[in-house]
Amino acid sequence: MLNTLYGKLAVALMVLLGAIGLSYGLISHALTQRYLQEAQQSFNRDLARNLVADQRLIADGRLDAKALKATFERYMTINPSIEIYWLDARGTILAYSAEPAAVKRDRVALEPIRAFLSGAELPIFGDDPRSHDARKSFSVTPIPATEPPEGYLYVVLRGEMYESFERLYRDSLLLRLSAWVLAGSLLAGLLAGLLLFRLLTRRLRRLAAVVDAFQQSEFSTWMPYRGAGVQGDEIEQLGLHFDRMAERLQALIGTLRERDTLRRELVNHVSHDLRTPLAALHGYLETLQLKADRSSPAERQAYLDAALRHSRRLSRLVGDLFELAKLDAHAIQPRRERFPAAELLQDIAQKYQIAAREHRIEIDLRLPSSVLFVEADIGMIERLLDNLILNALHHTPPNGRIVLELGTRDETVAFAVTDTGHGIAPEELPFVFDRFYRGSHRIKDDGNHLGLGLAIARRIAELHGGELRASSELGRGTRFDFDLPVHAFQVNGPGIEATDRRTGGAVIEK
Repeated sequence: MLNTLYGKLAVALMVLLGAIGLSYGLISHALTQRYLQEAQQSFNRDLARNLVADQRLIADGRLDAKALKATFERYMTINPSIEIYWLDARGTILAYSAEPAAVKRDRVALEPIRAFLSGAELPIFGDDPRSHDARKSFSVTPIPATEPPEGYLYVVLRGEMYESFERLYRDSLLLRLSAWVLAGSLLAGLLAGLLLFRLLTRRLRRLAAVVDAFQQSEFSTWMPYRGAGVQGDEIEQLGLHFDRMAERLQALIGTLRERDTLRRELVNHVSHDLRTPLAALHGYLETLQLKADRSSPAERQAYLDAALRHSRRLSRLVGDLFELAKLDAHAIQPRRERFPAAELLQDIAQKYQIAAREHRIEIDLRLPSSVLFVEADIGMIERLLDNLILNALHHTPPNGRIVLELGTRDETVAFAVTDTGHGIAPEELPFVFDRFYRGSHRIKDDGNHLGLGLAIARRIAELHGGELRASSELGRGTRFDFDLPVHAFQVNGPGIEATDRRTGGAVIEK
Protein backbone atom coordinates (compact mmCIF):
# COMPACT_ATOMS: atom_id res chain seq x y z
CA MET A 1 0.00 0.00 0.00
CA LEU A 2 2.73 2.45 0.99
CA ASN A 3 4.65 1.63 -2.18
CA THR A 4 1.88 3.08 -4.33
CA LEU A 5 1.46 6.75 -5.15
CA TYR A 6 -1.96 6.75 -3.51
CA GLY A 7 -0.52 5.31 -0.28
CA LYS A 8 2.26 7.88 -0.19
CA LEU A 9 -0.18 10.72 -0.82
CA ALA A 10 -2.47 9.40 1.92
CA VAL A 11 0.38 9.25 4.44
CA ALA A 12 1.53 12.72 3.43
CA LEU A 13 -2.01 14.06 3.88
CA MET A 14 -2.36 12.47 7.34
CA VAL A 15 0.98 13.89 8.42
CA LEU A 16 0.01 17.31 7.06
CA LEU A 17 -3.36 17.34 8.79
CA GLY A 18 -1.78 16.07 12.03
CA ALA A 19 0.77 18.88 11.87
CA ILE A 20 -2.01 21.39 11.22
CA GLY A 21 -4.03 20.08 14.17
CA LEU A 22 -1.00 20.13 16.48
CA SER A 23 -0.05 23.62 15.36
CA TYR A 24 -3.60 24.81 15.90
CA GLY A 25 -3.66 23.31 19.40
CA LEU A 26 -0.34 24.87 20.38
CA ILE A 27 -1.27 28.25 18.95
CA SER A 28 -4.67 28.13 20.67
CA HIS A 29 -3.04 27.20 23.98
CA ALA A 30 -0.50 30.02 23.69
CA LEU A 31 -3.17 32.55 22.75
CA THR A 32 -5.39 31.37 25.62
CA GLN A 33 -2.57 31.73 28.12
CA ARG A 34 -1.76 35.19 26.85
CA TYR A 35 -5.40 36.16 27.00
CA LEU A 36 -5.78 34.91 30.58
CA GLN A 37 -2.57 36.65 31.65
CA GLU A 38 -3.73 39.85 30.04
CA ALA A 39 -7.13 39.53 31.73
CA GLN A 40 -5.54 38.88 35.12
CA GLN A 41 -3.13 41.84 34.88
CA SER A 42 -5.85 44.10 33.52
CA PHE A 43 -8.19 43.07 36.35
CA ASN A 44 -5.48 43.79 38.96
CA ARG A 45 -3.98 46.82 37.25
CA ASP A 46 -4.82 49.16 40.14
CA LEU A 47 -4.19 46.65 42.94
CA ALA A 48 -0.96 48.30 44.17
CA ARG A 49 -2.44 51.78 44.14
CA ASN A 50 -5.55 50.57 45.97
CA LEU A 51 -3.38 48.88 48.61
CA VAL A 52 -1.60 52.15 49.24
CA ALA A 53 -4.89 54.04 49.52
CA ASP A 54 -6.88 51.45 51.47
CA GLN A 55 -4.23 50.59 54.01
CA ARG A 56 -3.17 54.24 54.50
CA LEU A 57 0.49 53.39 53.83
CA ILE A 58 1.36 57.03 53.11
CA ALA A 59 1.55 59.43 56.04
CA ASP A 60 2.76 63.01 55.70
CA GLY A 61 3.94 62.20 52.15
CA ARG A 62 6.11 59.30 53.25
CA LEU A 63 5.67 55.53 53.42
CA ASP A 64 4.52 54.35 56.84
CA ALA A 65 6.78 51.38 57.68
CA LYS A 66 4.58 50.09 60.46
CA ALA A 67 1.47 50.14 58.33
CA LEU A 68 3.40 48.42 55.51
CA LYS A 69 4.58 45.66 57.88
CA ALA A 70 1.06 45.12 59.12
CA THR A 71 -0.14 44.91 55.52
CA PHE A 72 2.52 42.30 54.74
CA GLU A 73 1.42 40.14 57.66
CA ARG A 74 -2.24 40.51 56.84
CA TYR A 75 -1.94 39.58 53.18
CA MET A 76 0.39 36.65 53.86
CA THR A 77 -2.43 35.22 55.94
CA ILE A 78 -5.59 36.13 54.10
CA ASN A 79 -4.40 36.42 50.49
CA PRO A 80 -1.29 34.37 49.77
CA SER A 81 -1.94 34.62 46.00
CA ILE A 82 -0.05 37.93 45.87
CA GLU A 83 3.37 39.04 47.07
CA ILE A 84 4.07 42.63 48.01
CA TYR A 85 7.54 44.17 47.69
CA TRP A 86 8.81 47.59 48.67
CA LEU A 87 11.40 48.83 46.19
CA ASP A 88 13.53 51.91 46.28
CA ALA A 89 13.95 54.21 43.28
CA ARG A 90 16.63 51.91 41.75
CA GLY A 91 14.56 48.71 42.11
CA THR A 92 16.35 47.32 45.16
CA ILE A 93 14.08 45.26 47.38
CA LEU A 94 13.76 46.91 50.80
CA ALA A 95 10.97 44.78 52.31
CA TYR A 96 8.54 42.08 51.23
CA SER A 97 5.64 39.95 52.36
CA ALA A 98 7.10 36.58 51.33
CA GLU A 99 9.09 34.20 53.44
CA PRO A 100 12.74 35.29 53.63
CA ALA A 101 14.10 31.98 52.30
CA ALA A 102 11.87 32.16 49.20
CA VAL A 103 13.25 35.45 47.80
CA LYS A 104 16.16 34.89 45.37
CA ARG A 105 16.68 38.41 43.98
CA ASP A 106 18.03 41.59 45.56
CA ARG A 107 16.57 43.94 43.00
CA VAL A 108 13.94 44.12 40.30
CA ALA A 109 14.40 45.54 36.79
CA LEU A 110 12.79 48.96 36.38
CA GLU A 111 12.08 48.80 32.61
CA PRO A 112 8.83 46.73 32.98
CA ILE A 113 7.77 49.00 35.87
CA ARG A 114 8.21 52.14 33.77
CA ALA A 115 6.34 50.49 30.86
CA PHE A 116 3.48 49.56 33.19
CA LEU A 117 3.24 53.05 34.63
CA SER A 118 3.36 54.61 31.15
CA GLY A 119 0.22 52.67 30.14
CA ALA A 120 1.84 50.25 27.66
CA GLU A 121 -0.18 47.39 26.19
CA LEU A 122 -0.78 44.48 28.53
CA PRO A 123 0.36 41.93 29.47
CA ILE A 124 3.71 43.16 30.79
CA PHE A 125 5.93 40.74 32.67
CA GLY A 126 8.36 41.78 35.37
CA ASP A 127 11.00 40.00 37.42
CA ASP A 128 9.81 37.46 39.97
CA PRO A 129 11.94 37.93 43.12
CA ARG A 130 11.29 34.28 44.03
CA SER A 131 13.22 33.10 40.95
CA HIS A 132 16.44 34.02 39.19
CA ASP A 133 14.98 33.98 35.69
CA ALA A 134 11.17 33.76 35.92
CA ARG A 135 8.94 36.65 34.91
CA LYS A 136 5.34 37.21 36.02
CA SER A 137 2.55 39.70 35.69
CA PHE A 138 2.47 42.40 38.33
CA SER A 139 0.91 45.63 39.59
CA VAL A 140 2.98 48.61 40.76
CA THR A 141 2.50 52.15 42.03
CA PRO A 142 5.03 54.86 42.93
CA ILE A 143 5.52 55.87 46.58
CA PRO A 144 4.61 58.60 47.08
CA ALA A 145 2.75 59.47 43.91
CA THR A 146 5.11 62.31 43.07
CA GLU A 147 7.88 62.80 40.57
CA PRO A 148 10.45 61.53 41.05
CA PRO A 149 9.16 58.80 43.37
CA GLU A 150 11.14 57.62 46.35
CA GLY A 151 10.21 54.02 45.72
CA TYR A 152 7.58 51.58 44.43
CA LEU A 153 5.05 49.22 45.87
CA TYR A 154 5.57 46.13 43.63
CA VAL A 155 2.84 43.47 43.77
CA VAL A 156 3.53 40.12 42.06
CA LEU A 157 0.38 38.30 41.00
CA ARG A 158 1.03 34.69 41.98
CA GLY A 159 -1.57 33.44 39.49
CA GLU A 160 -4.35 32.03 41.61
CA MET A 161 -6.90 33.99 39.63
CA TYR A 162 -5.15 33.02 36.39
CA GLU A 163 -5.20 29.38 37.43
CA SER A 164 -8.89 29.61 38.22
CA PHE A 165 -9.54 31.22 34.83
CA GLU A 166 -7.50 28.52 33.13
CA ARG A 167 -9.30 25.78 35.05
CA LEU A 168 -12.65 27.29 34.14
CA TYR A 169 -11.65 27.53 30.50
CA ARG A 170 -10.33 23.99 30.49
CA ASP A 171 -13.52 22.60 31.96
CA SER A 172 -15.84 24.68 29.81
CA LEU A 173 -18.24 23.21 27.24
CA LEU A 174 -16.92 25.63 24.60
CA LEU A 175 -13.43 24.14 24.84
CA ARG A 176 -14.76 20.61 24.50
CA LEU A 177 -16.91 21.59 21.55
CA SER A 178 -13.97 23.33 19.93
CA ALA A 179 -11.85 20.22 20.34
CA TRP A 180 -14.54 18.04 18.80
CA VAL A 181 -15.05 20.49 15.93
CA LEU A 182 -11.31 20.52 15.26
CA ALA A 183 -11.09 16.73 15.32
CA GLY A 184 -14.15 16.43 13.07
CA SER A 185 -12.79 18.99 10.63
CA LEU A 186 -9.46 17.21 10.41
CA LEU A 187 -11.18 13.84 9.90
CA ALA A 188 -13.47 15.29 7.21
CA GLY A 189 -10.49 16.89 5.52
CA LEU A 190 -8.64 13.58 5.63
CA LEU A 191 -11.52 11.66 4.07
CA ALA A 192 -12.08 14.32 1.42
CA GLY A 193 -8.37 14.35 0.62
CA LEU A 194 -8.22 10.57 0.34
CA LEU A 195 -11.21 10.58 -2.00
CA LEU A 196 -9.69 13.36 -4.08
CA PHE A 197 -6.36 11.54 -4.31
CA ARG A 198 -8.25 8.40 -5.31
CA LEU A 199 -9.92 10.26 -8.15
CA LEU A 200 -6.69 11.95 -9.23
CA THR A 201 -4.69 8.72 -9.29
CA ARG A 202 -7.41 6.77 -11.10
CA ARG A 203 -6.14 7.91 -14.50
CA LEU A 204 -2.59 7.07 -13.50
CA ARG A 205 -3.67 3.57 -12.52
CA ARG A 206 -5.46 3.21 -15.83
CA LEU A 207 -2.38 4.40 -17.72
CA ALA A 208 -0.22 2.00 -15.72
CA ALA A 209 -2.57 -0.84 -16.66
CA VAL A 210 -2.34 0.13 -20.33
CA VAL A 211 1.46 0.20 -20.16
CA ASP A 212 1.55 -3.14 -18.35
CA ALA A 213 -0.79 -4.73 -20.91
CA PHE A 214 1.40 -3.36 -23.70
CA GLN A 215 4.44 -4.91 -22.05
CA GLN A 216 2.68 -8.23 -21.44
CA SER A 217 1.80 -8.42 -25.14
CA GLU A 218 5.51 -8.06 -25.94
CA PHE A 219 4.79 -4.67 -27.52
CA SER A 220 2.57 -6.14 -30.20
CA THR A 221 -0.84 -4.71 -29.23
CA TRP A 222 -2.00 -1.91 -26.97
CA MET A 223 -5.19 -0.06 -26.22
CA PRO A 224 -4.68 3.66 -26.94
CA TYR A 225 -5.03 5.82 -23.84
CA ARG A 226 -7.98 8.17 -24.11
CA GLY A 227 -8.06 10.15 -20.89
CA ALA A 228 -11.27 11.44 -19.38
CA GLY A 229 -11.67 14.67 -17.49
CA VAL A 230 -9.65 17.82 -17.91
CA GLN A 231 -7.79 17.78 -21.18
CA GLY A 232 -4.26 19.02 -21.38
CA ASP A 233 -3.06 18.35 -17.83
CA GLU A 234 0.12 16.42 -17.08
CA ILE A 235 -1.60 13.01 -16.91
CA GLU A 236 -3.30 13.53 -20.26
CA GLN A 237 -0.01 14.67 -21.79
CA LEU A 238 1.71 11.60 -20.37
CA GLY A 239 -0.97 9.38 -21.89
CA LEU A 240 -0.63 11.15 -25.25
CA HIS A 241 3.15 10.74 -25.17
CA PHE A 242 2.72 7.06 -24.35
CA ASP A 243 0.35 6.59 -27.30
CA ARG A 244 2.86 8.22 -29.62
CA MET A 245 5.70 6.19 -28.16
CA ALA A 246 3.74 2.93 -28.45
CA GLU A 247 2.76 3.71 -32.02
CA ARG A 248 6.34 4.54 -32.96
CA LEU A 249 7.62 1.49 -31.10
CA GLN A 250 5.19 -0.76 -32.94
CA ALA A 251 6.27 0.78 -36.23
CA LEU A 252 9.90 0.18 -35.35
CA ILE A 253 9.17 -3.39 -34.27
CA GLY A 254 7.27 -3.94 -37.51
CA THR A 255 10.20 -2.54 -39.47
CA LEU A 256 12.62 -4.75 -37.58
CA ARG A 257 10.46 -7.80 -38.23
CA GLU A 258 10.16 -6.89 -41.88
CA ARG A 259 13.91 -6.43 -42.12
CA ASP A 260 14.45 -9.69 -40.32
CA THR A 261 12.18 -11.40 -42.83
CA LEU A 262 14.03 -9.73 -45.67
CA ARG A 263 17.33 -10.74 -44.12
CA ARG A 264 16.20 -14.35 -43.90
CA GLU A 265 14.97 -14.28 -47.48
CA LEU A 266 18.18 -12.60 -48.55
CA VAL A 267 20.28 -15.23 -46.81
CA ASN A 268 18.24 -18.00 -48.42
CA HIS A 269 18.53 -16.50 -51.88
CA VAL A 270 22.17 -15.54 -51.48
CA SER A 271 23.07 -18.99 -50.19
CA HIS A 272 21.63 -20.44 -53.39
CA ASP A 273 22.79 -17.80 -55.88
CA LEU A 274 26.29 -17.59 -54.43
CA ARG A 275 26.63 -21.34 -54.17
CA THR A 276 26.03 -21.88 -57.91
CA PRO A 277 28.72 -19.55 -59.32
CA LEU A 278 31.12 -20.47 -56.54
CA ALA A 279 30.69 -24.19 -57.25
CA ALA A 280 31.05 -23.65 -60.98
CA LEU A 281 34.11 -21.46 -60.50
CA HIS A 282 35.64 -24.00 -58.16
CA GLY A 283 34.85 -26.85 -60.59
CA TYR A 284 36.42 -25.16 -63.62
CA LEU A 285 39.52 -24.17 -61.68
CA GLU A 286 39.86 -27.66 -60.21
CA THR A 287 39.43 -29.24 -63.64
CA LEU A 288 42.00 -26.88 -65.09
CA GLN A 289 44.44 -27.83 -62.34
CA LEU A 290 43.90 -31.57 -62.81
CA LYS A 291 44.12 -31.48 -66.64
CA ALA A 292 46.73 -28.78 -66.97
CA ASP A 293 49.29 -31.18 -68.45
CA ARG A 294 46.88 -33.15 -70.65
CA SER A 295 44.62 -30.43 -72.03
CA SER A 296 45.21 -28.37 -75.12
CA PRO A 297 45.60 -24.59 -75.04
CA ALA A 298 42.09 -24.20 -76.45
CA GLU A 299 40.62 -26.34 -73.66
CA ARG A 300 42.55 -24.44 -71.00
CA GLN A 301 41.34 -21.15 -72.47
CA ALA A 302 37.75 -22.43 -72.43
CA TYR A 303 38.05 -23.39 -68.76
CA LEU A 304 39.55 -19.99 -67.94
CA ASP A 305 36.80 -18.15 -69.83
CA ALA A 306 34.09 -20.10 -68.00
CA ALA A 307 35.73 -19.47 -64.62
CA LEU A 308 36.09 -15.78 -65.43
CA ARG A 309 32.42 -15.58 -66.48
CA HIS A 310 31.25 -17.08 -63.19
CA SER A 311 33.66 -14.83 -61.28
CA ARG A 312 32.17 -11.78 -62.96
CA ARG A 313 28.67 -12.99 -62.20
CA LEU A 314 29.61 -13.49 -58.57
CA SER A 315 31.16 -10.03 -58.43
CA ARG A 316 28.00 -8.45 -59.89
CA LEU A 317 25.82 -10.37 -57.47
CA VAL A 318 27.84 -9.26 -54.44
CA GLY A 319 27.90 -5.67 -55.72
CA ASP A 320 24.14 -5.61 -56.27
CA LEU A 321 23.51 -7.11 -52.84
CA PHE A 322 25.65 -4.50 -51.13
CA GLU A 323 24.00 -1.72 -53.12
CA LEU A 324 20.50 -2.92 -52.28
CA ALA A 325 21.41 -3.32 -48.59
CA LYS A 326 22.71 0.27 -48.49
CA LEU A 327 19.57 1.57 -50.20
CA ASP A 328 17.32 -0.30 -47.77
CA ALA A 329 19.28 1.05 -44.80
CA HIS A 330 19.20 4.61 -46.21
CA ALA A 331 22.99 4.62 -46.12
CA ILE A 332 22.95 6.18 -49.60
CA GLN A 333 21.17 9.51 -50.00
CA PRO A 334 20.61 11.33 -53.29
CA ARG A 335 22.92 14.24 -54.11
CA ARG A 336 20.54 16.36 -56.09
CA GLU A 337 21.55 18.55 -58.99
CA ARG A 338 19.64 20.12 -61.83
CA PHE A 339 20.13 18.62 -65.28
CA PRO A 340 18.18 18.20 -68.57
CA ALA A 341 16.35 14.87 -68.54
CA ALA A 342 16.42 14.48 -72.34
CA GLU A 343 20.23 14.51 -72.45
CA LEU A 344 20.37 11.69 -69.89
CA LEU A 345 17.98 9.53 -71.96
CA GLN A 346 19.97 10.24 -75.10
CA ASP A 347 23.21 9.19 -73.42
CA ILE A 348 21.65 5.97 -72.11
CA ALA A 349 20.13 5.12 -75.49
CA GLN A 350 23.49 5.68 -77.14
CA LYS A 351 25.21 3.51 -74.51
CA TYR A 352 22.99 0.49 -75.22
CA GLN A 353 22.76 0.81 -79.02
CA ILE A 354 25.53 -1.73 -79.64
CA ALA A 355 24.10 -4.34 -77.24
CA ALA A 356 20.62 -3.86 -78.72
CA ARG A 357 21.97 -4.20 -82.26
CA GLU A 358 23.68 -7.46 -81.31
CA HIS A 359 20.32 -8.82 -80.14
CA ARG A 360 18.53 -7.33 -83.16
CA ILE A 361 16.49 -5.07 -80.93
CA GLU A 362 15.60 -1.49 -81.86
CA ILE A 363 15.79 1.34 -79.28
CA ASP A 364 13.44 4.27 -79.91
CA LEU A 365 13.71 7.60 -78.11
CA ARG A 366 10.62 9.76 -77.69
CA LEU A 367 11.29 13.22 -76.28
CA PRO A 368 9.02 16.26 -75.88
CA SER A 369 9.59 19.44 -77.88
CA SER A 370 10.31 21.44 -74.75
CA VAL A 371 13.41 20.89 -72.62
CA LEU A 372 12.62 19.49 -69.17
CA PHE A 373 14.94 19.95 -66.23
CA VAL A 374 14.87 17.71 -63.16
CA GLU A 375 16.59 18.03 -59.84
CA ALA A 376 17.89 14.62 -58.78
CA ASP A 377 21.00 12.48 -58.32
CA ILE A 378 22.01 11.97 -61.92
CA GLY A 379 24.12 8.90 -61.11
CA MET A 380 21.28 7.14 -59.26
CA ILE A 381 18.72 7.99 -61.99
CA GLU A 382 21.12 6.63 -64.60
CA ARG A 383 21.50 3.45 -62.53
CA LEU A 384 17.69 3.14 -62.35
CA LEU A 385 17.31 3.51 -66.14
CA ASP A 386 20.21 1.09 -66.74
CA ASN A 387 18.42 -1.60 -64.73
CA LEU A 388 15.15 -1.02 -66.60
CA ILE A 389 16.84 -1.23 -70.03
CA LEU A 390 18.86 -4.32 -69.06
CA ASN A 391 15.62 -5.95 -67.87
CA ALA A 392 13.97 -5.01 -71.17
CA LEU A 393 16.90 -6.39 -73.21
CA HIS A 394 16.72 -9.62 -71.23
CA HIS A 395 13.00 -10.16 -71.88
CA THR A 396 12.67 -8.79 -75.43
CA PRO A 397 13.05 -11.31 -78.30
CA PRO A 398 14.95 -10.52 -81.51
CA ASN A 399 13.30 -8.00 -83.84
CA GLY A 400 11.67 -6.44 -80.80
CA ARG A 401 11.66 -2.81 -79.71
CA ILE A 402 12.48 -0.85 -76.57
CA VAL A 403 11.03 2.67 -76.25
CA LEU A 404 12.45 5.34 -73.94
CA GLU A 405 9.88 8.08 -73.27
CA LEU A 406 10.01 11.42 -71.50
CA GLY A 407 6.98 13.59 -70.70
CA THR A 408 5.12 15.48 -68.00
CA ARG A 409 2.43 14.37 -65.58
CA ASP A 410 0.83 16.58 -62.90
CA GLU A 411 3.74 19.01 -62.81
CA THR A 412 6.30 16.24 -62.67
CA VAL A 413 8.73 14.81 -65.19
CA ALA A 414 7.70 11.27 -66.20
CA PHE A 415 10.14 8.60 -67.43
CA ALA A 416 9.03 5.36 -69.09
CA VAL A 417 10.73 2.27 -70.54
CA THR A 418 8.52 0.04 -72.72
CA ASP A 419 9.45 -3.23 -74.43
CA THR A 420 7.72 -5.63 -76.80
CA GLY A 421 8.64 -8.79 -74.91
CA HIS A 422 6.43 -11.66 -73.83
CA GLY A 423 5.01 -9.63 -70.96
CA ILE A 424 4.28 -10.61 -67.36
CA ALA A 425 1.36 -12.69 -66.19
CA PRO A 426 -1.14 -10.84 -63.97
CA GLU A 427 -0.45 -13.19 -61.05
CA GLU A 428 3.30 -12.50 -61.32
CA LEU A 429 3.07 -8.73 -61.72
CA PRO A 430 2.90 -7.90 -57.95
CA PHE A 431 6.21 -9.73 -57.39
CA VAL A 432 8.38 -8.21 -60.13
CA PHE A 433 10.08 -5.85 -57.64
CA ASP A 434 10.94 -8.61 -55.16
CA ARG A 435 14.55 -9.62 -54.66
CA PHE A 436 15.80 -12.44 -56.90
CA TYR A 437 12.49 -12.57 -58.72
CA ARG A 438 12.76 -13.92 -62.26
CA GLY A 439 9.77 -14.12 -64.53
CA SER A 440 8.63 -17.37 -66.05
CA HIS A 441 9.00 -16.07 -69.65
CA ARG A 442 12.77 -15.63 -69.86
CA ILE A 443 14.28 -15.49 -73.32
CA LYS A 444 17.74 -16.56 -72.25
CA ASP A 445 19.83 -16.96 -69.11
CA ASP A 446 23.40 -15.88 -69.68
CA GLY A 447 24.12 -15.45 -65.95
CA ASN A 448 23.83 -11.68 -66.10
CA HIS A 449 20.23 -11.44 -64.93
CA LEU A 450 20.34 -11.85 -61.15
CA GLY A 451 16.85 -10.69 -60.13
CA LEU A 452 18.03 -7.62 -58.17
CA GLY A 453 17.84 -4.91 -60.82
CA LEU A 454 14.16 -4.02 -60.41
CA ALA A 455 14.40 -4.06 -56.59
CA ILE A 456 17.31 -1.59 -56.78
CA ALA A 457 15.43 0.56 -59.29
CA ARG A 458 12.36 0.77 -57.06
CA ARG A 459 14.41 1.82 -54.03
CA ILE A 460 16.13 4.57 -56.06
CA ALA A 461 12.75 5.90 -57.20
CA GLU A 462 11.47 5.91 -53.62
CA LEU A 463 14.53 7.77 -52.36
CA HIS A 464 13.70 10.52 -54.87
CA GLY A 465 10.10 10.74 -53.67
CA GLY A 466 8.69 8.91 -56.67
CA GLU A 467 7.21 5.50 -57.36
CA LEU A 468 8.28 2.90 -59.90
CA ARG A 469 5.21 1.30 -61.52
CA ALA A 470 4.87 -1.68 -63.80
CA SER A 471 2.13 -2.61 -66.26
CA SER A 472 2.17 -5.52 -68.66
CA GLU A 473 0.13 -7.55 -71.11
CA LEU A 474 1.05 -11.08 -72.07
CA GLY A 475 2.29 -11.33 -75.64
CA ARG A 476 2.55 -7.55 -76.09
CA GLY A 477 5.20 -6.34 -73.66
CA THR A 478 5.86 -4.53 -70.39
CA ARG A 479 6.03 -0.86 -69.39
CA PHE A 480 7.91 0.59 -66.40
CA ASP A 481 7.44 4.27 -65.55
CA PHE A 482 8.29 6.63 -62.73
CA ASP A 483 8.29 10.36 -62.14
CA LEU A 484 10.30 12.89 -60.18
CA PRO A 485 7.82 15.03 -58.24
CA VAL A 486 8.01 18.74 -57.48
CA HIS A 487 11.57 19.34 -58.73
CA ALA A 488 10.66 19.98 -62.35
CA PHE A 489 11.85 22.78 -64.68
CA GLN A 490 10.69 23.43 -68.19
CA VAL A 491 12.38 25.58 -70.81
CA ASN A 492 10.01 27.18 -73.27
CA GLY A 493 11.95 27.45 -76.45
CA PRO A 494 15.49 26.81 -77.55
CA GLY A 495 16.52 28.03 -74.37
CA ILE A 496 17.57 30.65 -72.12
CA GLU A 497 14.76 31.24 -69.68
CA ALA A 498 13.36 28.42 -67.53
CA THR A 499 10.31 28.49 -65.27
CA ASP A 500 10.53 27.00 -61.78
CA ARG A 501 7.19 25.25 -61.22
CA ARG A 502 7.63 25.31 -57.46
CA THR A 503 7.83 29.11 -57.24
CA GLY A 504 6.65 30.36 -60.58
CA GLY A 505 9.79 32.51 -60.88
CA ALA A 506 12.27 32.67 -63.72
CA VAL A 507 15.48 30.70 -63.74
CA ILE A 508 18.20 31.77 -66.18
CA GLU A 509 20.04 28.87 -67.85
CA LYS A 510 23.40 29.58 -69.44
